[in-house]
Amino acid sequence: MTTLFLVRHGETTWHAENRYAGSSDVALTELGIAQAEDLARWAQGQSIDAVYASDLSRAVTTATPSAMALGLPLSVVPALREVDFGRGEGLTSAEMKATFPEETARFVEHPGTSPLPGAESGVDAAERAWTALEAIAAKHPAGTALVVMHSTLMRLILCRALGIPADRYRAVFPAVLNVGITTVSWTTQGTALLSYNVPLTP
Repeated sequence: MTTLFLVRHGETTWHAENRYAGSSDVALTELGIAQAEDLARWAQGQSIDAVYASDLSRAVTTATPSAMALGLPLSVVPALREVDFGRGEGLTSAEMKATFPEETARFVEHPGTSPLPGAESGVDAAERAWTALEAIAAKHPAGTALVVMHSTLMRLILCRALGIPADRYRAVFPAVLNVGITTVSWTTQGTALLSYNVPLTP
């Protein structure tokens, strides 16, 4: 069994306005950088064999202090990047409704299977990330890995792991904390959610 600590990156500069970052490379705020340091302190108290991150800078910057604190290399995995929201990138929900209202309405109703214009579907994003996580688990068959990734992608992965339709990811998992810890056990027989969205202890 492989234990995966799935972690959302720290707060970004688009957080306050709730803009869709997706595949856009958005920097961490000062709070986000501090959250990355908090994650590193937490990681030092765990038995972690490897550290992975999406290739987007907000994930890499969040994961780097943990890798350094543990004395481990940071493995960057492009397949773990956030869902590409196409023309929705950088926009708020209100701006999307004003710019392409019909497509936005379909996306709100079916967020996992009805992508925004020019966007990647949630199902496709989950498929690429699932393959990456399978490879990570195969490299550490009896170990533990810290994986820094993204909010929407993580929820889609959890839906797939639990057999929940992708379109329900927002209803079942309404929010993911920055640097909250979600723990998953991964075996060749299946996956299990051990804990979800646990805040770091001070």
